[in-house]
Amino acid sequence: FGSMDGDRAAAMRYTEARMAKSAHALIEDIGKDTVDFQPNYDESESEPTVLPAQFPNLLVNGAGGIAVGMATNIPPHNLGEIIDACCALIDDPTLTVDNLIENHVQGPDFPTGAIILGRQGLLSALRTGRGSVVMRSRATIEEIRKDRLAIVITEIPYQVNKSRMLEHMAECVRDKRIEGISDLRDESDRDGVRVVVELKRDAIGEVVLAQLYRFTPLQTSFGVNMLALDGGTPRLMNLLEILQAFLAFREVVIRRRTIYELGKAREKAHVLVGLAVAVANIDEIISLIRAARDSATARQGLIDRAWPAADIEPMIKLLDEPGRQVVDGNYQLSAEQAKAILELRLHRLTGLERDKIADDLAELGREISGHLELLGSRQLLLNVMREELLDMRQQFATPRRSVIEESEFEHDVEDLIAREDMVVTVTNTGYMKRVPLSTYRAQKRGGKGRSGMSTRSEDFVTQVFVVNTHTPVLFFSSTGIVYKLKVYRLPLGSPTSLGKAMINLLPLDEGEIIT
Repeated sequence: FGSMDGDRAAAMRYTEARMAKSAHALIEDIGKDTVDFQPNYDESESEPTVLPAQFPNLLVNGAGGIAVGMATNIPPHNLGEIIDACCALIDDPTLTVDNLIENHVQGPDFPTGAIILGRQGLLSALRTGRGSVVMRSRATIEEIRKDRLAIVITEIPYQVNKSRMLEHMAECVRDKRIEGISDLRDESDRDGVRVVVELKRDAIGEVVLAQLYRFTPLQTSFGVNMLALDGGTPRLMNLLEILQAFLAFREVVIRRRTIYELGKAREKAHVLVGLAVAVANIDEIISLIRAARDSATARQGLIDRAWPAADIEPMIKLLDEPGRQVVDGNYQLSAEQAKAILELRLHRLTGLERDKIADDLAELGREISGHLELLGSRQLLLNVMREELLDMRQQFATPRRSVIEESEFEHDVEDLIAREDMVVTVTNTGYMKRVPLSTYRAQKRGGKGRSGMSTRSEDFVTQVFVVNTHTPVLFFSSTGIVYKLKVYRLPLGSPTSLGKAMINLLPLDEGEIIT
């Protein structure tokens, strides 16, 4: 049911479900012969071969799956943008895919929000049907208490399992692939996602965040493969081709629906024409019925006789029934009309009821004329399609959730680190730290000075040097291996702090020491 943590759905005895309002738009008019039906697996009932969707569900909701050696992976898109593109294509069928991208469809829009990095991948997906979209979590660095920072994640990439993401982050901390994290907690609730990554005092938030993007699912990619069945044939389709196929499909649906509604209106009008003939000739009708031996005789008598019907001849022409037209001002009733006349209740012979029959017949006449006009004009049909699409937009369109950033997603960690002079201190037992040079100041004559570095018993400082945060420091081990660390990766401390043991900074083997 869409759980970000991968929770299983409750047992069916605890579950109640109903269709969302937007789901009704997928089956609207399904009972009006708009799509073909086929028997189900055991031929016990019929099922539609496709739903008469009123919006391009393939793009709006996306799709994913694999079968018979072919796979598809279509990302979800913003309903408002897709419908705008459909309307633009109705107005100007010569539009290219680049026109649609430039003016209407920015790219995928994921329900979990997050940030789409770079436009190259999504442009390739929209133009060719295949590409890779890079998604990055939305995160900010906040001060949670004095001198303590935390990375707060409020949106995660689409289809990322939040629980597994937290487990992955914890593994990276344990394996020391990511340093500077003191605590991880999930504060998400029904109001939204909130994952808090608490940082150590000496950690640089931007560096830790860059490492999280690099080593965890906080940044991932969505491989787009827009393979779809078009007329029963698998095709790799771009944005324009999918929209063109949808508009052609909707044109067929609207035409079939109109033909169905025209037939129903004519069936109803056919009965009302018979009632109108009966009301106009009520005295003769009653006399015929009273003289009949039984209902079958009365019905046959109504059918055999020609009844005056000059007043409703225009309506009868709209019925378009071969062999059942007004001839010399007279009209021959059908068996169905005769049955309706025999079942006519006496109260319908009052003045108001007779007027209602005439009004209903006139209304049906206008409805039939409208259907015939629509079937005779493709432009009118396209106008109906456009109006229905705009109605879908008004009901269901929402603002974009995924923000597209123009910049490329690959950032070097060093680009996030300010260049700053540091004093690096190393002790005899292998503790080291870095302190900003700006912390120190020149002492004037008569000055008292300040406390120096705290060390363990029998430990003392062996090396002090001033370098830049981007300067590489080389560590030579007793086994002849040289390790390299940039200064910004060394623990940040105060002039009096002890620092951190080098064994916790470097992947040293047992018995290996830095010489």
